Amino acid sequence: MPPANAEKDFITALDPPFAPPGLERAVYAIGNFDGAHRGHAAVIARTRRVAAELDAPSAALTFEPHPADFFAGRPVVFRLAPASIKIRALRDLGLTGIVTLTFNAALASLTAEEFVAKVLVARLGVGAVIVGWDFHFGKGRGGSPAFLLDAGRRHGFRVEVIDKVEAATSAEVAAISSTAIRRALEAGDVEAAALLLGRPYSIVGTVIEGRKLGRALGFPTANIALDASNRLAHGIYAVEVLFDGARRDAVASYGTRPTVDNGAPMLEVFLFDFSDDLYGKTLEVVFAAHLRPERKFDTLMALKGQMDEDAAAARALLKARRAF
Repeated sequence: MPPANAEKDFITALDPPFAPPGLERAVYAIGNFDGAHRGHAAVIARTRRVAAELDAPSAALTFEPHPADFFAGRPVVFRLAPASIKIRALRDLGLTGIVTLTFNAALASLTAEEFVAKVLVARLGVGAVIVGWDFHFGKGRGGSPAFLLDAGRRHGFRVEVIDKVEAATSAEVAAISSTAIRRALEAGDVEAAALLLGRPYSIVGTVIEGRKLGRALGFPTANIALDASNRLAHGIYAVEVLFDGARRDAVASYGTRPTVDNGAPMLEVFLFDFSDDLYGKTLEVVFAAHLRPERKFDTLMALKGQMDEDAAAARALLKARRAF
């Protein structure tokens, strides 16, 4: 758990023209940090150790939007965490702060050497840089870990490269990576994704109006449209919902509603023992377990019967997890 005052003391800066106050000569972990997963945690842990050795602050240097989204001109990356959750996760790993650079045409045009000289040295005045084994940067991805090691020697800052982190999952050893987590989520395996992330997978979204069919069936839902690039497997999930300082158990359906209209994918969340209006509210939905795939039923009554079973299963599962 982070210290009680971690949120208050955490430094956040967007496109700073110079080193933010409190991050002078900081030790930076650099990367997109999508999901801020356990592989990233290894980089952050090393960043904090080097910062302690140098008696310096520790920080993350990251980019929004994701470079792949920028080059495509639209969201194409299945993001594992929105910026707000990424920042929170990095804060909880014990960093002093985070600097976010807007990834735009100007930044994309910098060569690897220009990025080092103009951003890391002249603008941020880094004391040291920590990167993962697969880190590449600069125009055309011309900068590699080896290039950065050499640049650090030339410009007078320390560079360390962290090896691939591995973990045992389902009797096989798989590299902890954003790609591995996305594959787990695409299969609906939110528990495997949680193991790799180091915390449950969650989304943040605003409740919008739906067709209110769930209300007619006795299951009024909070509807959230996920980004089109989200590839979470369609199905039914046991979830927890966070909003206004509260946490509530729920069951959620993500998919196209094949029994009803086979429309655009939508996340529909039924909060247990709750009847207040949630329209316009921002919810964080935390995925605990996948209950079953989405499927088409012959009648609405058959669908309602299955929804009763799904709600009971989600209630029991979430209650049992809290007992341990």
